[in-house]
Amino acid sequence: MSSPQGPYRIAALYRFAAVSDCEAVRAHLQALCEAGEVRGTLLVAREGLNGTIAGPQAGVDAVITAIRAMPGFDALEVKYAWADAPPFLRLKVRVKAEIVTMGQPNLDPATNAGAYVSPADWNALIADPETLVIDTRNTYEGRIGAFEGAVQPDTDSFRDFPDWFRTEGQALLDARRPKRVAMYCTGGIRCEKSTAFLKAEGIEAVYHLQGGILNYLETVDEADSLWHGECFVFDERVAVGHGLKQGDHSLCRACRMPTDAAGRASAHYVEGVSCDHCWSARDAEQRERYAERQRQVEIAHQRGFTHIGSRQGDDTGATTRDLHQTRSTPQVRSWRC
Repeated sequence: MSSPQGPYRIAALYRFAAVSDCEAVRAHLQALCEAGEVRGTLLVAREGLNGTIAGPQAGVDAVITAIRAMPGFDALEVKYAWADAPPFLRLKVRVKAEIVTMGQPNLDPATNAGAYVSPADWNALIADPETLVIDTRNTYEGRIGAFEGAVQPDTDSFRDFPDWFRTEGQALLDARRPKRVAMYCTGGIRCEKSTAFLKAEGIEAVYHLQGGILNYLETVDEADSLWHGECFVFDERVAVGHGLKQGDHSLCRACRMPTDAAGRASAHYVEGVSCDHCWSARDAEQRERYAERQRQVEIAHQRGFTHIGSRQGDDTGATTRDLHQTRSTPQVRSWRC
């Protein structure tokens, strides 16, 4: 069974809920995926599940149905898309310490996350001067788009967020003394954990945007929006704007940083080789290797193949890698991760 939108269904999912026997769940999901010809990545941890899978609709639906039948997983978050060709070559079902890595293993997002705020109510919340708005994403994400007035922690990874909050974040709270904290991320999963972290640090009035930035951009009219710029996404669109329309950014294939039109016009920008972000951090030998890789990518494209090096994923689905030698580049539609 396939959709007119494409024969391969993609499902990005996550849920914080207690998993008592991670290995048994891993083995069960592995068997279901193999039986349904489903590929991608699923992460299993004691705190829940996270992943992105793709395959025939019947196979993907069987996996989702099985997960939702698990205790505590009936409200599993799933975002769907369609592809014309298999997006993933391999299946990886793995047990991990965390489904999104923050390095704070004693948190309980399933029961202690902050209060959800719908996109319809988000503007009023963050426009209130008594609200401190914090972007929980990383530096390169905040650089290309953010909500009006949001604090940017400028972290390199989500694992850095606790240290930032215990120093600079706490100092901001002490200085401003807001009545509440509002947090946001791309699709929601990082805020489940970061709001639980703040509550564990003794901050009670903590809120987060339900469904993340992508839900807001999909449901709030652009004329009413407090979002500025584009939202980085972890798939080949690179960034999206209102209505989830593909934005202006592309990825530098050397450092995987988003690059806009001005960046692509820079003398340091060479397709597949360098950009302003990484030019000074790479030597001539490295750039020569990247140039050869780019040449191989172009040859593969001419022959109808996707070359080694593609990646997809986002913060509602585990990053997936090694999408190489796949016949033709998948055209993903209605991705809402």
